[in-house]
Amino acid sequence: MQRIYDIILFWSITHLARKIIVKHGEFSKPRMYAVLASGLVGALAYTFSDSFWFSAVEGEVYAMSSFFTAIVFWAILKWEDEADEKYALRWLILIAYLMGLSIGVHLLNLLTIPAITFVYYFKKYKNHSFKNIVLVFIISIIILAGIMNGIIPWIVKLAGLFELFFVNSVGLPFNWGTIIYFILLIGGIVWGLKYTRRHKKVVANTIILAFTFILIGYSSFLMLVIRSNTNTPINENNPSNAIGLLSYLNREQYGDWPLLTGQYFNAPSIDAKDGKPVYERDNAKGKYVISNDKKGTVPVYDPRFTTLFPRMWSSSEQSQINEYKRWGKIQGTPIQVETPDGTQTINKPTFTENLRFFFSYQIRHMYYRYFMWNFVGKQNDTQGFGNNSDGNWISGISFMDNARLGPQDNLPDSMKSKGTNKFYFLPLILGLIGLYYHYKTQKNDTWVVALLFVMTGLAIVVYLNQYCPQPRERDYAYAGSFYAFAIWIGLGVLALYDWISRKLKPMLTVILVTFFTLILVPGIMGQQGWDDHDRSGRYSVLEIAKNYLNSCAPNAVLFTIGDNDTFPLWYAQEVEGIRTDVRVVNLSLLSGSWYVDQMTRKAYDSDPVPFSMKHDQYRDGNRDYVVLYDRNTKNISVSVKDIINFIADDNNRLEVNNGKLMNYIPSKKMYIPVDSNLVVANGTVPKAWDDSIVPVNFEVKGNGLTKNYLMLLDFLATNNWKRPVYFSSPNLDEAFSGLSDYLYLEGLAYHLIPVKVQNDGGQVGGVNSQPMYDNFMNKFTWGNMNNPKVYLDETHRRMALNVRNNFGRLADQLAVEGKKDKAIAVGDKCQKELPDNCLTYDYYMLPLAEAYYKAGAFDKGNKLFTRLLNIYQQNLAYYYSLDPVYSSQFNMDKQQALAVLQRIGQVAKANNQKALETKALGVFEKYYGFYVKENKNLGQ
Repeated sequence: MQRIYDIILFWSITHLARKIIVKHGEFSKPRMYAVLASGLVGALAYTFSDSFWFSAVEGEVYAMSSFFTAIVFWAILKWEDEADEKYALRWLILIAYLMGLSIGVHLLNLLTIPAITFVYYFKKYKNHSFKNIVLVFIISIIILAGIMNGIIPWIVKLAGLFELFFVNSVGLPFNWGTIIYFILLIGGIVWGLKYTRRHKKVVANTIILAFTFILIGYSSFLMLVIRSNTNTPINENNPSNAIGLLSYLNREQYGDWPLLTGQYFNAPSIDAKDGKPVYERDNAKGKYVISNDKKGTVPVYDPRFTTLFPRMWSSSEQSQINEYKRWGKIQGTPIQVETPDGTQTINKPTFTENLRFFFSYQIRHMYYRYFMWNFVGKQNDTQGFGNNSDGNWISGISFMDNARLGPQDNLPDSMKSKGTNKFYFLPLILGLIGLYYHYKTQKNDTWVVALLFVMTGLAIVVYLNQYCPQPRERDYAYAGSFYAFAIWIGLGVLALYDWISRKLKPMLTVILVTFFTLILVPGIMGQQGWDDHDRSGRYSVLEIAKNYLNSCAPNAVLFTIGDNDTFPLWYAQEVEGIRTDVRVVNLSLLSGSWYVDQMTRKAYDSDPVPFSMKHDQYRDGNRDYVVLYDRNTKNISVSVKDIINFIADDNNRLEVNNGKLMNYIPSKKMYIPVDSNLVVANGTVPKAWDDSIVPVNFEVKGNGLTKNYLMLLDFLATNNWKRPVYFSSPNLDEAFSGLSDYLYLEGLAYHLIPVKVQNDGGQVGGVNSQPMYDNFMNKFTWGNMNNPKVYLDETHRRMALNVRNNFGRLADQLAVEGKKDKAIAVGDKCQKELPDNCLTYDYYMLPLAEAYYKAGAFDKGNKLFTRLLNIYQQNLAYYYSLDPVYSSQFNMDKQQALAVLQRIGQVAKANNQKALETKALGVFEKYYGFYVKENKNLGQ
């Protein structure tokens, strides 16, 4: 795909360059070579640009989306070449078809429409007045909006309306409304084509053909409906009919955000209006029924806290509010608001602060920074949150980088990264030369490329209206904009040839310009970016997915938390066929009734997940949130089975303020009863622990449970210890307090065992050392994480740190149990599989070093402690070499480093390791003195 993409970009650049040559002189052999050099350098520069290169080697939609952007732009240039020929309109029809296909990949491709419209305008019309240009731009936006907000949703929406009418009102069988709709649609198209052809209405005929080919491409979405109706094991959102497909296409599960007008993040809600009702198929009634009426679900905000062009709008998390205040430097305007609790003063952000956030975060941080990554250089591969130490752009020119970011030449080991790429401004400079030359020689084409650049860059910034902080870097969204700039990089080569050839011989000039630009732009970009885009030999994600699955007993149920936990496991099962007896249940998705339905069906070798509630009891709009109304006056634990039976009974409901009846949880305290004989017999509890078996006691945390946790509770009540239960993470405190006290690491996953954790090592959950030792030492593999030639990016490093932590927990538990030889073997294994030269040691290695001490291996413990001491001493020396402006950004890192040094000193003292104690505490006291001086309030 990347090679095809490069060829298309090469064709586009050479087309634009050839137009310049033809317009301004003879097309000689040196000039032909200069045109080819332009295409070569521009295409290779984009090939080695960070964002496109990352997308090209990732299993995501963005590389394919970029391909469609490239090919439709090239197609309109081909039309421009043949515009006066008989069959030139075929290129416009091809563009329509490609855009229809691209909808099935990603909508970004549609943003090429304004550029395509201007190519058509400049070719067909000679009067290029400002008024006409504005009019053409408006028309292009109307076409774009017509496809995005008209064709894409309404083709499916009308199918849904027909389906509802003919099934619910006329009484026809399911799907007949959709069939009638498409018969009428196809019939209308055929009649329109015949009519316009008979009456020689060429423009109308072309419009209908373009519409038809958009639909033909768009019809690729029918694959989703066909696939969904086969009930595949992975079937997100279940788009099995026109109604479900519309919800899927509208991305309703992701919510909405304001664009032109809307609320600020702290806008109080003064009312609520009805949302769109949710329909589902009822086979028993033979019609579609409303599963969720969505009445009173859409908040209406106080108009005093709304604004034009709202940029700071999301308030779903306190972290977002804090970041709005930081980036917008919000002081606000105090406004008194009447609330049920009385009068409250809320500081409404000013419009100036709103725009400050837009320019500082959304444009500078979330676009300009990415642009500079690609054409100037990248500081490292760590996600940036607006500080100078992570994810910024860097050039490689020391005096500039050091002045902007702080010293970059003496970075400690922990901050050095293969993700550092230095381009010395050369791609940017060549691109700006190309932009200037393009404008001077071919103004119309410059505006076309500029439109492509803006619409796939800044226009996306405005449309996405991203909140802060984002969960990951979003540079891939702007690959189309960087594509447009690569065109100017190519034309920069032609500019250099044009200028230098006036002084030197043309053939010599083209040789020199081609050689130097090829080496200094794509050459440097490729050399700098190779090590952090080369994924060869890196199999850690698959191996860790296998390790999670192999942590589980046969026929287990493994609850995961989010996408990153789940997708690798799905791949391992679906593609590699690994441990298909384990049912992976994504706890985040369990809030959707469609997902619960899928869990109740057998998948491969995995039995259905047992739930007691039926579909009508957990469908959308029913028990989406169950409030806690504690009526447990005796303050005793209640069986989860009784709790679920109570919640499932509609006779047990509360009347809330709006007169609506709601199911509720009658007791905060609950327990899972245990049949001791059963859990020992089926291997849930090791025989050595049989005298420690207790009911699993825990409490509901907060004011109630969302549906996903309610269904987890239902499963725990219904399963009755028949199937082994595991969690990818022990952190369930969002919903349940105390449940993690019964979770034991047996590999990478935590096993729910009715034995309370005694030794947690200061972390969540416990360790079942016997199966965990066997897994870590004999079964698990780590996918070349011990190979220094294999690149571990930030995501893989975080994953590796979790593995190190688990090694440390296992070693510590073995040492506590007196199994010293095994504890030492685990420590050695960890350092072999996750060595310092692949992933610099950090505080996760502390438990491992302490385990060495507990096992009597003081030489190994001292060696590891000494390495940690040197690393954190080096870090602190770097932090305090910085100007205070930059140094303050590392306060959390300083605290961590000081804590590690202090801990090393304490452990060394407790184990009579005098030399290590003296050095560690000496370094600690030195830098703690610096820290106290910086933060005088801490020294009081």
